[in-house]
Amino acid sequence: MQDFSFHTTPAIRQIAGGAAHLGEILSELPGIAPGAGILLVTDPGLMKLGLVSPALDSLKTAGFAVTLFDGIEPDPKAATVHEVTALAQSAGVGAVIGFGGGSSMDVAKVVALLLGSDQPLDEMYGVAQARGQRLPLILVPTTAGTGSEVTPISILTTGTAEKKGISSPLILPDLALLDCDLTLGLPPAVTAATGVDAMVHAIEAYTSKNANNNPISRMLALQALDLLSGNIRTAVSDGQNRAARANMLLGSMLAGQAFANAPVAAVHALAYPVGSLFHVPHGLSNALVLAQVMRFNAPACGSQYAELAPHIFPDMDMGRDSQAITAELIDRLAALNTELGLEPGLRGVGIGASDIDKLASDAMNQTRLLVNNPRELGLQDAKAIYHAAL
Repeated sequence: MQDFSFHTTPAIRQIAGGAAHLGEILSELPGIAPGAGILLVTDPGLMKLGLVSPALDSLKTAGFAVTLFDGIEPDPKAATVHEVTALAQSAGVGAVIGFGGGSSMDVAKVVALLLGSDQPLDEMYGVAQARGQRLPLILVPTTAGTGSEVTPISILTTGTAEKKGISSPLILPDLALLDCDLTLGLPPAVTAATGVDAMVHAIEAYTSKNANNNPISRMLALQALDLLSGNIRTAVSDGQNRAARANMLLGSMLAGQAFANAPVAAVHALAYPVGSLFHVPHGLSNALVLAQVMRFNAPACGSQYAELAPHIFPDMDMGRDSQAITAELIDRLAALNTELGLEPGLRGVGIGASDIDKLASDAMNQTRLLVNNPRELGLQDAKAIYHAAL
């Protein structure tokens, strides 16, 4: 048996409508004093939809003094983290809530650590570079995609368009609250893109070359794919279906637990420049390059892809060799984008052949991800994949 480590959020609660009881849930957590100052980090879209109001009302009813930051942008900038930290310091908060998609949760993670640590942000980037204590942290996802509520990872955009990651168990929250009711109003396109994003997390975790790829992560990846593939079409076509929404949220979390411990690879490495340079949502960026990265990887991990196939498309004929199964799996995943209403290729989001050199160059900077890819991928390989994904 190989040596491995497995870390995850110590407390996970799935409660339909739970956000409206956030105040009483926080009151039960150790380390949060009655009447403590609470920083709630979210985005303007959720505020406009009114999804945050029940949580704010519950916190205030429970006696907490709430400081609200509702200006989180997609692909959050390091400058935003500094702005939120300064606001929280001036308010003297004692705990942090990240309420929203991956961007809000990623900012909340880092702010909670900066408030308790004397380490500058620039020294935290990388794997296991963060140090110090953090404030109590609670994460409430509002999309079924990132799995950020159970990952020790935060992705920020630096002064350039480059994305940098902080990876440390220190930024795992104390509690993840899964409330499927928060996802009922998500538009079909967002549901589709975030759902495929979660599927990518499971696929890349299962095939990760990382030395910590372990039996627990692989088991979680399979369970995640069962839930995600079995519910994504219903969630997209019938957004008010609570059962499908709950299963998507749970599947996203399980995929998050998987890749938190067996890290993702080239799909994410090639997706990040698409997002940062062309402002394409992260989930859609992943969906646009997934099939072509899998085609590149197939010679190195085709048998593993074949193992995943019945968990993604249960109707597949498994009485064939792994090469044939893998080829069909990749073709069907490519077709899934169109079926779900997503763009089928990079041209659909404004990317042309003239952009590929810059995309590939930036992708090569994602070394912490590329080392996990089952097949070594160089600059020319990245260019070829982008061309194929046009």
